Amino acid sequence: MACGGGGFMNRLPSNDGGGKAQTFGGLCAMLIILGGLPGVGKTAIARELARRIGAVHLRVDSIEQAIRASGMVSQPLDDAGYRVAYAVAEDNLRIGRTVIADSVNPIRATRDAWVEAAKRGQAGAVEIEVTCSDAGEHRRRVETRTTDIPGLRLPSWEEVVCREYHPWDRERLAIDTAGRTVEQSVDDVRDALTKG
Repeated sequence: MACGGGGFMNRLPSNDGGGKAQTFGGLCAMLIILGGLPGVGKTAIARELARRIGAVHLRVDSIEQAIRASGMVSQPLDDAGYRVAYAVAEDNLRIGRTVIADSVNPIRATRDAWVEAAKRGQAGAVEIEVTCSDAGEHRRRVETRTTDIPGLRLPSWEEVVCREYHPWDRERLAIDTAGRTVEQSVDDVRDALTKG
């Protein structure tokens, strides 16, 4: 492996102003894996973080809706969108791009698959669980948001709270977006990743 090193904490790329990501600690690329229930702020954080550091934003909702819109699928997608995302992430990591994976990432199998994609792409991985500890704020976000993906049906509050989502059973960075702006949450992520 051409790039490598110890832990992830001192290896967050930053944008040099020209759109090219820099590396720290010898790591050429990193997979930043965001997970959390719909409406907690994952996509907003992923977009802003990608903009700030010049990373690729890889959104599973976009992939899944593109598959549905193709008309080629007449059955449930199951993990098809995730599998496509793992492959695209791996391709980008192999060419030295930092990738921000944006998905619910609800179970151990999806979490493990993202980490394996990073390994195959010869990159480091950091897992981030995004939450909103204020249930009222979370519900308001879910009930008032609009989609930016044509044809995507957003889940209702009931669907969000009833969906399968397993507690994390391993180390990860936890970001609580309750009462925080997107910019503050992105600052929290960057601060946590660069400390060490």
